Amino acid sequence: MVDRPLCLEGQRNLADVVANNIDAIIRVRNLEKAYRPKSSSPGESVEVRALDGVSLDIERGDFVAIMGPSGSGKSTLMQILGLLDRKSGGEYLLDGENIEALDDDAIAELRSRKIGFIFQFFNLLPRTTSTDNVALPMLYAGRPNPTERARKLLSMVGLSERLDHKPHQLSGGQQQRVAIARSLANEPAIIFADEPTGNISSEQANEILAQLQALNDEGVTIVVVTHEPEVAEKAKRMIVLKDGKLLSDTRLKPNHPPKKKLEHVREELRKFQWKRVQENLRMAFVALSLNKLRTALATLGIIIGIASVVAMVAIGVGAKDSLQKQLSSLGTNLLTIIPMNPKTSDMSLGRNLRRFTIEDMYDLNRLIKSTNTLSSIGGVVSGNGQVIYGDKNTTTRIVGATPSYESLQNYTPIAGRFFSEEESSSRRRVVLLGQTVVRNIFGEDKNPVGSVVRINLVEFTVIGVLSSKGANAFQDQDDMVIIPLETAMFRVLGRRYVDYLLVGVKAETMIDSATETLREHIRYRRKLGTQSGDDFDIRSMNEIRDTISKSTEIMSSLLASIAAISLLVGGIGIMNVMLVSVKERTKEIGLRKALGARRQDILLQFLIEATLICLLGGTLGIFIGYSLSLIASSVFHWSSILPIGSVVLAFVFSVLVGVVFGLWPAKQASDLSPIEALRYE
Repeated sequence: MVDRPLCLEGQRNLADVVANNIDAIIRVRNLEKAYRPKSSSPGESVEVRALDGVSLDIERGDFVAIMGPSGSGKSTLMQILGLLDRKSGGEYLLDGENIEALDDDAIAELRSRKIGFIFQFFNLLPRTTSTDNVALPMLYAGRPNPTERARKLLSMVGLSERLDHKPHQLSGGQQQRVAIARSLANEPAIIFADEPTGNISSEQANEILAQLQALNDEGVTIVVVTHEPEVAEKAKRMIVLKDGKLLSDTRLKPNHPPKKKLEHVREELRKFQWKRVQENLRMAFVALSLNKLRTALATLGIIIGIASVVAMVAIGVGAKDSLQKQLSSLGTNLLTIIPMNPKTSDMSLGRNLRRFTIEDMYDLNRLIKSTNTLSSIGGVVSGNGQVIYGDKNTTTRIVGATPSYESLQNYTPIAGRFFSEEESSSRRRVVLLGQTVVRNIFGEDKNPVGSVVRINLVEFTVIGVLSSKGANAFQDQDDMVIIPLETAMFRVLGRRYVDYLLVGVKAETMIDSATETLREHIRYRRKLGTQSGDDFDIRSMNEIRDTISKSTEIMSSLLASIAAISLLVGGIGIMNVMLVSVKERTKEIGLRKALGARRQDILLQFLIEATLICLLGGTLGIFIGYSLSLIASSVFHWSSILPIGSVVLAFVFSVLVGVVFGLWPAKQASDLSPIEALRYE
């Protein structure tokens, strides 16, 4: 046994040694590692120097055992040499590459290509088969056919019958052999083994050492950290550390470097690798399935949020559509002229109101014939009365109207006909019944056309049945009867005036000009001076439609905003779940990084988990939300319409919630130091 001359070599600069030294895969000079733990006293901390100026070379193809008492720094040295930890000072070349300026991803790539690890406690992924454990480093390295090569490596270490077994189904020695197979996955130039025989029996230890010796014979550089002299005796060289310093460096056996360097396939890690995404998807499903209750609770928040948004959108769009249909049923391009108190803008009944008469209607009819913007005019008077047929009777709304009311208000009969101009001017006693009136006094099956009914004790012949208009929150539009205007005024209701006038406009684009024409004509007829305000009001159905649409949109937006708050709460729940998941799987994160995972790999893994939760919640939320809207529509007699764009938006929004709220936990996971994560308890 020969001690190497340490002092002289340690004092040289690394650059001076490289040219004259033998082929060394590892070169370090004055390597330092200092920790400054937090002190209980403010402003006080004690620096702990785990490594204090260590200088050494490890030759290619060597078998080196690093020994020393607990706290001597041997594990710290291995972790720095294996690129799991960062040095505090000194110089380090790995296979001729200076790692000083490399970022985390570059170090992960270097670790993936050149280094294999055999950990003291095996560090196998517990929910993963032997084959997948061995294939993992190859997935991160982007190598082809990782599963096929993993099976070959497991067969090489005598585990051909344990390919699909998980770690808990293997003995300690078998787990260590899986770890050895995994360390060989990317054909590394150097393997670091931390107490490889510390947790197995003597017989199994001999098998492991024999396999390490066989690997060394093939040209792989082996560095073993051990406290067992029996293990160190198998090595070619023994290094002893004490208090962070190199105590001795003894050559036990001659080293014969391999004549040919090991070939290392360098894959382009920056290109998209679908297999790595598949691995992340698989682990995401495993992680979510192992915590079913927690996953369900996190998903529930997204379900509630998306379901609320979808239900509110469907109900809002449906309500808007129902209102549009109801307004369209009242007529399009329609102007309504109503008497109004010019001082108070009050349209309620009162002494100051200047009513419209039949003569006013006839005068406007002459105006219509002389213009190219107006199409027709009609007068309307209404009141309540009793309709009797046989022994049945019902109180309903009586509407007196002109024949133009049919086209102006879209009241085309579904049975029979509307009354004519001659019937209206001669005050005939004919009537059209709304469907609610028909059901109340005739029942469901009888056709009332031709029957005689009494309205306020006056007999009328039924000539038609009106189409259904439906009911709203204020009234049932089918609970009415229509009779000729003058018949209503002079034979039934006893009126000398009409309640309001209806004027049809030929096109929607003419509404403004038609309104101005009517206003000027009525003011002239009523002899209103320039200083007098209008004692009437002209309203467009389009204005009413726009007002209701805006109100509906505001209400829908308000409800959607409230629903979005619940979605925000669900997103916060996901963030909390993912933060807990990161804490629980810290050691797994450290292991994956040690095996070559880059920051983006870890980031993607946890983002996929968060996104899967939101995708599941979003899909269920869309289904439940639309179901709730259908229930609401049946209860409140609203239509329910869910635009496809809203479905896509809800789905995309659920994904964005997963990305946004999963990003912070994922970033925390990706920023973890490999060695700190492996040490986490």
